[in-house]
Amino acid sequence: MQDLAPLEPVDYLVIGHLTCDLTPDGPRLGGGAAYAALTARAMGLRVGVVTAWGNEIPLSELEGIPVVVLEAGHSTTFENVYTPEGRAQTIRHVAPGIDFAAVPEAWHRAPILHLAPVAQEVTPIPPAYLRPALLGLSAQGWLRRWDEKGRVSPTHWPLAQDGEDPLQRAGAVFISAEDVGGDEHQIEELMLASRLLLVTEGAAGARLYWNRDLRRFRAPLVSEVDATGAGDIFAAAFLARLYATRDPWEAARFACRMSAVSVTRLGLQGVPTHSEIQACLTEVVS
Repeated sequence: MQDLAPLEPVDYLVIGHLTCDLTPDGPRLGGGAAYAALTARAMGLRVGVVTAWGNEIPLSELEGIPVVVLEAGHSTTFENVYTPEGRAQTIRHVAPGIDFAAVPEAWHRAPILHLAPVAQEVTPIPPAYLRPALLGLSAQGWLRRWDEKGRVSPTHWPLAQDGEDPLQRAGAVFISAEDVGGDEHQIEELMLASRLLLVTEGAAGARLYWNRDLRRFRAPLVSEVDATGAGDIFAAAFLARLYATRDPWEAARFACRMSAVSVTRLGLQGVPTHSEIQACLTEVVS
């Protein structure tokens, strides 16, 4: 834990591995939990993170956000190589799984609970004592498998676990087309099992399936610098906006704009700023 002071309640609780991302310029902090936490804070929410971390690099970029850390010999470590055919991803280390028992009691009633695994480190079914008003599942970490050399490839979601389908419990489920290798049959399966499914498609924007209705949202044209974390920023922006408005269509519009902003900068610098958020919100009023 970064701060030994008593923990205060939070509005947005995100659970998942922070990652050590290997880049040509050296290791940098990553992981869905990092991108989501910083995005939610930029939107004015009180944020808490539960993770496992090996302390290879400082967590200074999360300064001001309380982080409950389970000790790990190594952080989950990824190496991403972007090619014309898409991203080639290798996982070098995997940190231990995250037990919901690590969630401080002060955070049990966080209105938004976002499960953001990167390597199957947390179950998608939270215990009964966690009672969010809105549960978001970023499914990428459950849709990954890796071989003995760490080469990552898509795998299928187990639609039912112990007789219960976690997708039905979630207020919103997030995947990318890349997560399922572009498999439209699997997207349809996930759509039928989910109350609300978001499918991000990179520069093409996103799809929202709600009550069997499909709406597409185009992303603004931007000069892409780094797409890492764009889906996590999309998810956090969507959850925060959905909680505020109860309008999935508006939340998806807003999330598309925020994720487009994110790819114009490197790594965690892509988290939208307060002014960028306000400008996007003002567009609706105008």
